[in-house]
Amino acid sequence: MKTYKNLLFLFVFVIFSANVFAQSMEDMTEDEWENEMEQLSAQKTTLTGTHTALKSEIEILTKTGNGLQSYEDCINGIYSMLGVTKKDVDNFRSQLNELIGKIDAQQIPKADRQAELDAMKKNKISALPEFFETVHDQLQRKLDAWEEKPKEISYEVVRGDCLWNIAKKEEHYANAFAWPVIYKANRDRIKNPDLIFPKQVFNIPQLSDDEMTKYDKIRRNYKPAPPTQTQAQTTP
Repeated sequence: MKTYKNLLFLFVFVIFSANVFAQSMEDMTEDEWENEMEQLSAQKTTLTGTHTALKSEIEILTKTGNGLQSYEDCINGIYSMLGVTKKDVDNFRSQLNELIGKIDAQQIPKADRQAELDAMKKNKISALPEFFETVHDQLQRKLDAWEEKPKEISYEVVRGDCLWNIAKKEEHYANAFAWPVIYKANRDRIKNPDLIFPKQVFNIPQLSDDEMTKYDKIRRNYKPAPPTQTQAQTTP
């Protein structure tokens, strides 16, 4: 780009000089005329050299460009060095995006997420620039900052409680339909799930992924029973 600017400047300068020279030629002495011609000859030599150098640079750039691989060929070459295919990389990308979603949502258990990340770190595809920082740095820092809740907490029953309401609490499952999990975890203390007493202390285990999916589906599909005829008649 700099060469082009210099060339343009010299060209304009020569044209301008020629115009001035033509206008003032009648007033020049012979010595002044010869001096002016020498300057113009020197400028011509400079322009000719610049033009030659520019042509040489263009030829070099053209040869270099012709020798470069296409982007697709470069990528395929990298895949070949790693011994993987584009399909392998696409599958790795999908698995990574899925893991990112799990970690961002802090989908328990945390140990499983760490195991998934460790497996991806060992995959040679993780060395590709597209994945390296995410796999070997960003996701590990997110896992390190993840403070996992205890697998089981204790809860003391208060007056008016029932397993349904305990499961419904935000600090527990935020889903009343998951009450059977509490019942199963405390069978030694609960003889009848419809009958619990204040001051009883129950263990509230975390829901597994399967349990969370199961009870979320039950909640979504739940449809209250229509009112009976007696209820309909007493409704104002």
